[in-house]
Amino acid sequence: MTSSARQIVFANVSKFYGEVLGVNKVSFSLGPGITSLVGPNGSGKTTLMNLLTGLIRPSQGAIYVLGLTPQQPIEFFRQVGYCTQFDSFPPGTNGYDFIYWPLRLHGFDRDQAAKLTNEALERAGMAHVARRKVAGYSKGMRQRIRLAQAIAHHPSVLVLDEPLNGLDPMARAESIALFETIAKQGMHVIISSHILEEVDRISDRVVLMSSGYVVAEGQIREVRKEVHDHPMQILVRCSNAGRLAAAAFELDHVVEAKILNDGHGVLVRTHDAEQFYLLLNKIVSGGLVEVDAVAPADDDVNSIYQYLIGSDGGPV
Repeated sequence: MTSSARQIVFANVSKFYGEVLGVNKVSFSLGPGITSLVGPNGSGKTTLMNLLTGLIRPSQGAIYVLGLTPQQPIEFFRQVGYCTQFDSFPPGTNGYDFIYWPLRLHGFDRDQAAKLTNEALERAGMAHVARRKVAGYSKGMRQRIRLAQAIAHHPSVLVLDEPLNGLDPMARAESIALFETIAKQGMHVIISSHILEEVDRISDRVVLMSSGYVVAEGQIREVRKEVHDHPMQILVRCSNAGRLAAAAFELDHVVEAKILNDGHGVLVRTHDAEQFYLLLNKIVSGGLVEVDAVAPADDDVNSIYQYLIGSDGGPV
């Protein structure tokens, strides 16, 4: 399989709803693993996911999913699974039938559909309640049965719209473990989520969106390095915080050196992290300060996003 056949590619894609912009001039490529879409409501995340899954067509540009396009419907839709954030179940259906009958409608025979249904129920941890009516499921159970339906046909690309929304901590942990397992099997997992702690922990890369545009994409640390207009925050836990703060202030690139309330550390904001680290090494090697821990204080999705679009970007 060629490298292009393992990629999701957006090539200068735009989507307009009349005069309303959905997404504009989006270009990127994604390999296997977990990619998180981050942005406020109205940023274009749902439009991007609907384009990716072939539910809508672009106004211009091209989309390739593992070498296929939505114009090849049978092959394309066999490769893609989509779990939306909205509950929509046929009245009276149970968990088993919710998965089984769509498989039959997509051309699987009875034995194939039954086998795939049981596999999906096991993977999603829903086999024990498969014959119960979905109307009696909890929020977390409804999330998992929709996920089971999305993965039942063994897609290579799984798109999850707010899959952690409304779940209790245990259900979130179980769902995250399943996403990570699926990604390790070589799948593309595309997640839109507001729960940024989990996004940070599981993502191989992020796509940051604002007002229909992709403002940055890549690994979180790589994206952070590209942000040159905003100072980076570095937290240093140390002895003699006053001495470190004073030394940091002598550097032209340091815009703030704030001693922590407990007196056992300094929060530094700098335009040149490498130069600050050199200073820190010099101070430590001279025995002037003992350092317990050093870490970027804003090396996460939310902080990067606010840097890129400003503090008025709304909730992510």
